[in-house]
Amino acid sequence: MSPISQSSNRPRLSMRAAQMPAFHAMAMARMASEHEAAGNLVLHLEVGQPATPAPAGGIAAGIRAMSEHPLGYTNASGLMSLRRRIVRHYADWYDTAVPVERVLIVAGASAGFSLAFLACFDVGQRVGVLEPGYPCYRNTLLALGVEPVAIPVGPETRWAPTTDLLEAAGNLDGLIVASPSNPTGTVLGADSLAGLAAYCRLRGIRLISDEIYHGVTYEAPAPTALAHSADAVIVNSFSKYFSMTGWRLGWVVTPDDLTDAFERLQQNFYICAPHVSQVVGLAAFDSQAELDGHVERYRSNRQLLLDGLSAATITNVAEADGAFYVYADISHLADDSMQLCHRWLDELGIACTPGLDFDTVRGRSWVRFSYAGAADDIGAACTRLTEWSP
Repeated sequence: MSPISQSSNRPRLSMRAAQMPAFHAMAMARMASEHEAAGNLVLHLEVGQPATPAPAGGIAAGIRAMSEHPLGYTNASGLMSLRRRIVRHYADWYDTAVPVERVLIVAGASAGFSLAFLACFDVGQRVGVLEPGYPCYRNTLLALGVEPVAIPVGPETRWAPTTDLLEAAGNLDGLIVASPSNPTGTVLGADSLAGLAAYCRLRGIRLISDEIYHGVTYEAPAPTALAHSADAVIVNSFSKYFSMTGWRLGWVVTPDDLTDAFERLQQNFYICAPHVSQVVGLAAFDSQAELDGHVERYRSNRQLLLDGLSAATITNVAEADGAFYVYADISHLADDSMQLCHRWLDELGIACTPGLDFDTVRGRSWVRFSYAGAADDIGAACTRLTEWSP
């Protein structure tokens, strides 16, 4: 039998796949895993993943459901019991009424954003993304043929967007904001959200609000954009506050005019979110004391990391009002955050994320550290950084 020839007419990789940038936090996690597989100890400060499992009550409910039911497809919009519980959640946390028809259960916030971008934007439209900001907004928009428009924010505005910055970005079809944000931990107050919502409403800009870190704040609770705009798309997740990253479960609150489109997209792209995850998520709402205990651990870890970074001469950092990250200026240590993160992994066994993930220009001078993990790992990492010489 003759070998199969590699024809010049061989099908090629799509341009959208070829041009998709890496998500460097996950790339660093892969390299960290490779170091561990080689027998090296790695201290994980690269990914925003809680060190705690799903709430005990949720796990118990999931085990019961798997023992008693086949757990097939749910309706595309999700279990009605979970959707109703989310409606109650908005009433309890935000004093905001949400019709259950507008709640869509999704396979994690990542699926929620994909559906939102498909429902809201056409090829060639322009969507504002904050820099520094979560890289997958930008990367997913690029893959869908939508133009991400960088809106640079910094400490002078506490890493928050202003109407002047939006005006400088030119005509926009959409705007993505996150509160608390990744990587800076900035929380947008009610006045800021109201101002952004009014700006978007006046100019016909679709506002998409990433609220996946709600519940993980250290001063006042984070308000929801839903209280200020009926046209905003709200994306939330069970990954962070609920400590359920691997369960891939989230939800979207859709505007009235997009509800049907979201459901049709969900039917075709994902069918439904994982059934067992929905069962666990429903029970997780009854575990607030356990979950608030995690937030207190993050609070302690935050101070431990800030003190440790200060001892290592890393003192210029974002305020970290919420979430579980410290975004830190490392320009006095190196001029390339990617190379520095690789050095720290190779030389110190510390995994963290280069700022270039979050800001394609200024991110060369910044690194993100996650304090979602174990306090012992954070303390050990800070000790190694303090003893390290560039």
